[in-house]
Amino acid sequence: MSADMMRAVVQDGFGGPEVLQVQQVPRPVPLPTEVLVRVHAAGINPVDWKTRGGTGMAGVLGEPPFTLGWDVSGVVEEVGFGVTTLKAGDEVYGMPWFPRAANAYAEYVTAPARQFARKPAALDHVHAAAVPLAALTAWQAVVDTAHVRAGQRVLVTAAAGGVGHFAVQFARHLGAHVIATASAARHPWLKELGADETVDYTTTRFEDAAGDVDVVIELVGDAHDNTSTRSLKVLRPGGLLVAIPAGVSHELAQAAEAASVRVTPFLVEPDGAALTTIADLIDAGHVAVEVEESFPLERADVAHSRGEAGRTRGKLVLTVAN
Repeated sequence: MSADMMRAVVQDGFGGPEVLQVQQVPRPVPLPTEVLVRVHAAGINPVDWKTRGGTGMAGVLGEPPFTLGWDVSGVVEEVGFGVTTLKAGDEVYGMPWFPRAANAYAEYVTAPARQFARKPAALDHVHAAAVPLAALTAWQAVVDTAHVRAGQRVLVTAAAGGVGHFAVQFARHLGAHVIATASAARHPWLKELGADETVDYTTTRFEDAAGDVDVVIELVGDAHDNTSTRSLKVLRPGGLLVAIPAGVSHELAQAAEAASVRVTPFLVEPDGAALTTIADLIDAGHVAVEVEESFPLERADVAHSRGEAGRTRGKLVLTVAN
């Protein structure tokens, strides 16, 4: 393969995991203020397989062909004009460009330098690639949107997933009392991460087990058993529901108003500064990162099938050999 080409996972149409195919594509060149990163690993998120199928961020990316992926961990190969914060050889991680295409399922990516941060020293690239989108979603929801503080009661739904296991840890680090929903098998692990209470959603309605909650970090959505609407029942008057997977429907907004609680939609944004703070927490031992399984780039289709099956503990990651 020539130096100006690279391997990338490309989909030429919307569909199932089988549309993901490794192809030879031009290697990107960094513009001024951008860096070229040699990708060692790329995280996989639910938005990836939703977009692959024609929902998720498909409306932003447009019609295929395109390359999925927003989570990157790798090494800076080249810096564009004007970059002073990073240099060639730096190990970095990031969630560049979201929701526009970042093309992370590839050997190289380019993006603005300040959308990356130095990789946590305590993590290898596989675990670092599991962090950016999920951790930034949790951080921006818990810290920047809900302004969680010590003594508050916080409910996290789907707490054993990628975003959920970070939300539990961030809320607990801030001194909140954390209630986590997950299947019973995940409860001991979630307790290790800092959950004060756990609810087995397969046997118990969380609204029957929790109440007087200040903040709900809602990661399931009304499409699954009306989880967002049911979450309103556990909030104290004036409490806040952060509705992450599907936003806020007109019906959900009306129900929140009738219940005298607040609800807000949410979408994560690139944030290199927050990733630096998160890396510090990881390196200090305050935040753990869970990777259930990793797959080579050529098995992106298998990884998507695994993710779509549900019940993943933490994250799935693609490894990229260079």
